[in-house]
Amino acid sequence: MRCVLFAGKGGVGTTTVAAATATLAAQRGNRTLVMSADPAGGLAAVLDHPLDTAPVEIEAGLFAQRVDTQRAFEDRWWTIQAALGRLWEVTGADPIEPGELTVLPGAGEVLALLHLLDQIRSGDYDVVVVDAGPIARLLRLLTLPETLLWYLRRVVPIDGRLAHLLRGSPWRLGRPTWPDAVAGPLAGAAARLQQIMDEVRDVLSDPSRSSVRLVLTPETVVASRTRAAVGALALYGFGVDAMVANRVHVATGGDAWRAGWAAAHREQLAAVERSFAPIPVLRAAYRAGEPVGLEELAAFAAGTYSALDPVAVLGGGGWAGIGPLRVERAGNGFSISIALPFVERSEIALARVGADELMVSVGSQRRMLTLPSALRRCDVTGAVLRDDRLVVSFVPDPDLWVRT
Repeated sequence: MRCVLFAGKGGVGTTTVAAATATLAAQRGNRTLVMSADPAGGLAAVLDHPLDTAPVEIEAGLFAQRVDTQRAFEDRWWTIQAALGRLWEVTGADPIEPGELTVLPGAGEVLALLHLLDQIRSGDYDVVVVDAGPIARLLRLLTLPETLLWYLRRVVPIDGRLAHLLRGSPWRLGRPTWPDAVAGPLAGAAARLQQIMDEVRDVLSDPSRSSVRLVLTPETVVASRTRAAVGALALYGFGVDAMVANRVHVATGGDAWRAGWAAAHREQLAAVERSFAPIPVLRAAYRAGEPVGLEELAAFAAGTYSALDPVAVLGGGGWAGIGPLRVERAGNGFSISIALPFVERSEIALARVGADELMVSVGSQRRMLTLPSALRRCDVTGAVLRDDRLVVSFVPDPDLWVRT
C-alpha cells in the first residue's frame, strides 16, 4: 500500500499532476484512489467526471472522490456525541451541533487525515493519491498529528491519570467532582485520539509507505518557494521523493517567442536540478490545451513519467527518506541532528523548554522535539549547521546524571 501526496504553489497545476499520476498508476495495474484534501480543489473538473463523497470508479481500477468535511464529520458525530453526551447532561450545557465544530481551526485537516487513514486501512487500494493543494495546506496536514499529539500529551495524560484528575478536580458549577460516567469516557476518547494520530504519523512519515511530491513551474519565485517547502518538510522529518516541473516550454519550429521561453526554461530547470539534486526533477511539457479527461491525463502522465513507475519511491537518496532525527554519542556527551536542506543559519533558532523538550524554529515553522531520557539530564553546549544538517551537542549535567 502506497500513499503519494502532491502539493505546489497555487496555480502550478497540482491537481492535474495528481490526477494524471493516479490515471497512469491505474492503467499500469494498480487499484488506485485519487482524492482531494483541498476544499477548493477542481479534481472533478480535471477528471471530467462527477464525483461523490464515496469513491466512484471512473475506469477499471481508478477510483476518485471528493472529501466533504461536513459530511465526514456528520458520519463520525455519533461517536463524539456518545463520549460527550453524559458531560452535557451533568453540566447542563447546551449540546454542540456538528456544524459548530467543523469551523474550529484544524478541524478540516483532522477530518481529511482520518478519512485518508480509513482508506489506507481498508485494503481496497494499492495506492492512494492525494491532491493536497497549496504547500501551506500540505504542511498543516502533515504536521498536525505531531502538533496535536504534543498538546494532548501535555494536557491529557494517557496513563490513567486523566480519569483520576477529573474525578478529583473541583467542579465550577458547584459539583465536587467529575462523575465516573464522564471522566472515564473522556479519558478513553483522548487516549483513542492519541492512538489514531500516532498511526497517521507513522504512515505518513514512513518513506516506504508514503511519498511527498512537489509541483513547480520553471520560474525563479516558484523554485524559491519550493526550496523553502523542502526545508520546512524536513524539519518535521518528511522527505520529498520527486519534483514535477510543469508547463515546460520546449523549442519547436522557428517561433521566436517559443524559442525565448524554451531557452529561459532550460536555464531555470538546469538551476533547479542542480539545487534539488539528488531528488529527480520530472518534466511535463507545456501543452496546447488543458489535459482534461482520462485520455489527456494518461498522455500527460506518460510523457512525464516515461518508463518510471509512478507509484514507486522515485528519489534514490538525499532528502527522499529523511527519517527520524539522529541521536549519537559525541565525545563525552551526545548529539542530535536533523536534516535541514535549503535552510540558512540565520533562519534557525533553538530554545530549551524545561528538561524534556527542545524547540527548533526555521523561519515561521516551529517543532517541539521531545528529548530521549538520557538527554534530559544534559545541558546544550552548542549547535552547528553542517552538510545541511543541524547538529545540537549535549553534555551530561553532573547534578542530574546518575550512572546505571
